[in-house]
Amino acid sequence: YDERHTEPTVLPSKFPNLLVNGANGIAVGMATSIPPHNLGEICDALVRLIDDPDVTVDELLEIVPGPDFPTGGVICGQNGIRRGYQTGRGTIVLRARARIEEVREGRFRIVVTEVPYQQARDRVEERIAQLVNERRIEGIAGSRNESDLKEPVRLVLDLKRDADPEVVLNQLYEFSPLQDSFSIIFLALVDGKPRVLSFKGLLEEFIRHRVTVIRRRTQHLLAKARQRKHTVEG
Repeated sequence: YDERHTEPTVLPSKFPNLLVNGANGIAVGMATSIPPHNLGEICDALVRLIDDPDVTVDELLEIVPGPDFPTGGVICGQNGIRRGYQTGRGTIVLRARARIEEVREGRFRIVVTEVPYQQARDRVEERIAQLVNERRIEGIAGSRNESDLKEPVRLVLDLKRDADPEVVLNQLYEFSPLQDSFSIIFLALVDGKPRVLSFKGLLEEFIRHRVTVIRRRTQHLLAKARQRKHTVEG
């Protein structure tokens, strides 16, 4: 940046980067925590908002049911999502995707195929091994990592013969990173000032941004065309 031109405070964007990719940041006395979303769903919600500016957050939630985390996992309940999307602040509970398999009669195993957002597979494996060594979870006989290119996450936990798989799974959710909470804080800079917005508010600000971008682009092209016309006429 050499000060010959005006430095942009915001770069033009064709899709709401803030919502699609998510954002995390901490400043003095405030924090932002926006989860990532599905690009197609967000675009459909924007089209709906343009067509019907009076659309409610609940109606937008029919198009965008909630965040779309790249690591998968399961969001427990919808109350946290609704509260967060309506007020701009909320907490959602994330669980790993795990299933109980019967290996042979009376012997079970738990297979984890997705981990919560911002949890590393290897760190989850280490924590489970630590809990087993500390005897906080009694029913696990052994664990192994069967992850490969086909299945990026596959942690197999073999259970003892007398262990109840449902009880062990609930203990894992309680003590290990297989269950985690994610805070939703829709705090963003609007005209240079931090504001907590609802989900609809974020979409409205993006539409306002797009209108500004398209208007400025058109004015720029018009000025160039007029300059060219002036030259040609001369």
